[in-house]
Amino acid sequence: MGHGPKITEQDVILDSINEGVFTVDLQWRITAFNRAAEKITGVKREDAIGKSCCDVFHADICEKECALRKTFENGKPVVNGTAHIITRQGRRVPIRISTAILKDEARRVIGGVETFQDLSQIEQLQKQLEGRFTFEDIVGRSPAMMRLFDLLPQISASSSSVLIEGPSGTGKELFARAIHNLSPRRKKPFVAVNCAALPDTLLESELFGYKAGAFTDARRDKAGRFVLADGGTIFLDEIGDISPALQVRLLRVLQERLVEPLGSVRPVPVDVRVVAATNKELLKLVREGTFRDDLYYRVRVIHLQLPSLRQRREDIPLLVDHLVAKFNRLQGKDIAGLSMEAMARLMEHDFPGNVRELENIIEQAFVLCRAGIIELHHLPPELRLAAASPAEAVAPMSLQAMEKLMITEILRRYHGDRRRASRDLGINPSTLYRKIKSLGIDVPETDGRRRKQSCGLQ
Repeated sequence: MGHGPKITEQDVILDSINEGVFTVDLQWRITAFNRAAEKITGVKREDAIGKSCCDVFHADICEKECALRKTFENGKPVVNGTAHIITRQGRRVPIRISTAILKDEARRVIGGVETFQDLSQIEQLQKQLEGRFTFEDIVGRSPAMMRLFDLLPQISASSSSVLIEGPSGTGKELFARAIHNLSPRRKKPFVAVNCAALPDTLLESELFGYKAGAFTDARRDKAGRFVLADGGTIFLDEIGDISPALQVRLLRVLQERLVEPLGSVRPVPVDVRVVAATNKELLKLVREGTFRDDLYYRVRVIHLQLPSLRQRREDIPLLVDHLVAKFNRLQGKDIAGLSMEAMARLMEHDFPGNVRELENIIEQAFVLCRAGIIELHHLPPELRLAAASPAEAVAPMSLQAMEKLMITEILRRYHGDRRRASRDLGINPSTLYRKIKSLGIDVPETDGRRRKQSCGLQ
């Protein structure tokens, strides 16, 4: 364009857009370059016009995966693709891109247009959120999870036995490992045993070990898991599944801190912290007589109750970000996240399999989604409601519906106490009052102080 280019009406329109926009002709020369594109790339408009787009952007997809080239080849626009560009200052910037073909009045192709958005700030915010709301490998910002995060350092500092209860897939072993990693025992072993995975006889030899000759196939001594965990932590997963006979032996180990390997007459002293976990209600098993009450109180010195994912829906977007980052690292991909429709569907789902189910959903979506953003059609069929007839199909939850669901859940959790709810949501009470009214939310009659009152919205 030369020095002091003439500003056209098209330039004025493009400069009013917050996203970077550039156009190219059929020889890949840049024909338009807006102000946002200048800001993101660090390249002035007059320096970009007439140049090849790959010379300006130096993007990681320019050589083989050029989004505009794909659009020219197949005629299909690219929506929400991802890439990295190198700015004039040498900074690597993550961007989200969309492309389309440009045609003249006679419908002849004359070039292409690409819009791109700087994801640096979003990436930085995600890192800050992950740093603030991640404890070891446990992710959450809900009040229930934040209370657990506050307790874990205190629990870890002691050597008392811990019982972790919660539905399958809530991350009981993650909590057990976090307790060990934060404890004075962290330099010693962490040994995990799934008590439900082995029959009684095998589990007994796994836990306590055996001496050579104790039984037919015992050709040499074997150290049990308690001995292997000496000085550290043993994690007894699914402790509610062990038999009454094994409960007696386990109780003795916890009381006397001595292990007797099968076939041995000499007990072995062990210094082990026990963290047990179950997806059953252990106290109910005690009342039914299938679990010893003395063992129950021995393992339940400290008790942690993990919430189901359904009870902490506000953690779903944070967990999704964490899982997307994890699978990007593992699979060498560059997926930016989930579309609004896909996230809305996840927010609606009840997750009977909890966090493990969410992880499986995201991993499956990574197989189907090669790049860009995970869309609704990348989710499993049961979430897409593919089999439903048009009359039965449910429309994806809107942002407004998601907001209503979130506020309703938090008001229910705090029994209608709007001050505590607004503090948890990070908004002013007056803002919460307006949202309750505009979204038509039914507030519980009790306000958190166990007395009746009206919702105050006359």
